[in-house]
Amino acid sequence: MSTPLIECRNLVTGYGDLAVVHGLDLHVNAGEVVALIGANGAGKSTTLLTLAGEVAQMSGDVLWKGEATKAPMHVRCKNGMGYVTEERSVIMNLTTQENLRLANVSVSVAVDLFPALSVLLDRKAGLLSGGEQQMLSLARALGRRPEVLLLDELSLGLAPLIVTRLLETVRRAADTDGVGVLLVEQHVRQALKIADRVYVLERGNIALTGTANEVRGRLEEIEVAYLSSNG
Repeated sequence: MSTPLIECRNLVTGYGDLAVVHGLDLHVNAGEVVALIGANGAGKSTTLLTLAGEVAQMSGDVLWKGEATKAPMHVRCKNGMGYVTEERSVIMNLTTQENLRLANVSVSVAVDLFPALSVLLDRKAGLLSGGEQQMLSLARALGRRPEVLLLDELSLGLAPLIVTRLLETVRRAADTDGVGVLLVEQHVRQALKIADRVYVLERGNIALTGTANEVRGRLEEIEVAYLSSNG
């Protein structure tokens, strides 16, 4: 069995003295899309921030290709990690083309990923629609050929058609380039269409894990039990 690209073992993490995530075990292999789902406040974003190196774990291990790491985010990104936050990862006062240049991503690669960007190259990112900004964010991340891609609420506030386009591009990157993807996504049904495996997080603990097909078959039950923000 191949070594996971990114993994955590018995991870406890949070902010200050407050642990938000407790004893978490998860892994992402090359070429697979893993969805991390749960209600608001379950600890999903905190998990991603810790895996990215932005939040330091309290205990447990984060492993990069089998080796424990405590490297900061910029080092992990240099070593092959891509990270797209729920805020648009673009510089608003720069044009689309300038945003790509700053990320060392060629226009041809970005336009191959998202043809819609071809007519937006000279437009400032702040004047793009939310969907266009997120296409640019994802093009900046995927254009650098990451081994691992962490995605936090890629579809937040976007129209379903744009969400489908973004997630299909993520799936293609896993299939074609072997990118390992960990996806936090509010559109659970959309995420399950492209995911291979799923972790359901409840109040900082893994409540359920399985293949996307297994979770899809129990989705109504899971939504009631784990995905309600009021639970």
